[in-house]
Amino acid sequence: MSSMPAAPQQSQKATFGAGCFWGVEAAFRRVPGVTDTAAGYMGGTLHHPTYRDVCTDTTGHAEVVEVVFEPEKVTYENLLDVFWSIHDPTTPDRQGVDVGTQYRSAVFYHSPDQKVLAEASKEHLNRSGRFRRPVVTEIVPAQTFWRAEEYHQRYHEKHGRAGCGI
Repeated sequence: MSSMPAAPQQSQKATFGAGCFWGVEAAFRRVPGVTDTAAGYMGGTLHHPTYRDVCTDTTGHAEVVEVVFEPEKVTYENLLDVFWSIHDPTTPDRQGVDVGTQYRSAVFYHSPDQKVLAEASKEHLNRSGRFRRPVVTEIVPAQTFWRAEEYHQRYHEKHGRAGCGI
């Protein structure tokens, strides 16, 4: 029997849409085991969308945060728990004062395992009674991630809690 330590798992990606990406990114950056985050756009039809494009509510993109994490330090289930806790997943195309499809609640899964875990988590949340209305979060395959403009990256770190936020 070998006494060699198990090889560490490789980093994985998770992508979440939970309204304005500034506060979402800040929330995930605080999670131990998350090694990187990026604000961006996913789920639309336009290649290389800009913030101005996405704000027209015609491209189909959601504001998202791509999360890189070490699964031996934080599980995908833990990230889902953070996701559910930082926004209202019962409001279609809206978070607070932000209205439009770009602010929809969405889990963009990167593997079959993530899909199963996200669907089970959503079902559990619906059965829990935590919300009076049903959870409307879409759970869809990850598509091309378009990184948002640099001024959107780590926005709260650069500007404090100015703007939308959690």
